[in-house]
Amino acid sequence: MARNIAYDDIHVGDRASVSKTISEHDVYAFAGVTGDFNPVHVNAEFAKNSLFKQRIAHGMISAGLISAVLGTELPGIDTIYMNQELSFLAPVLYGDTLTATVECIEKDDAKHRIVFRTTVTNQHDKLVTDGKARVMKK
Repeated sequence: MARNIAYDDIHVGDRASVSKTISEHDVYAFAGVTGDFNPVHVNAEFAKNSLFKQRIAHGMISAGLISAVLGTELPGIDTIYMNQELSFLAPVLYGDTLTATVECIEKDDAKHRIVFRTTVTNQHDKLVTDGKARVMKK
């Protein structure tokens, strides 16, 4: 069940995470929703000759997990996602277990805006995605 943390109850340093193992189905579903059927994501034969020698998940799947944390854990329900800066630092492979974490790093009380550091790590604790998000919360 999604949480709904009030703006005044969120403090710098607060953190929350969501984890998910990325399956072949997840990659194909994402490709279907976005139309991004780049063969590096969906064609094993093609991917054998690519930079990573195997299929990789779309980088934006990791960004989607960040959205899940913000919308269901911290701050949770009734959060307006305003901005996201991202750097994709390592590939996400089929079968990787990703953990998206958000940490409150700044609050603007006048506008009810919060800045979060956003990170996604894999099962080896390797940072695959790094960034900052700005949200509005009533």
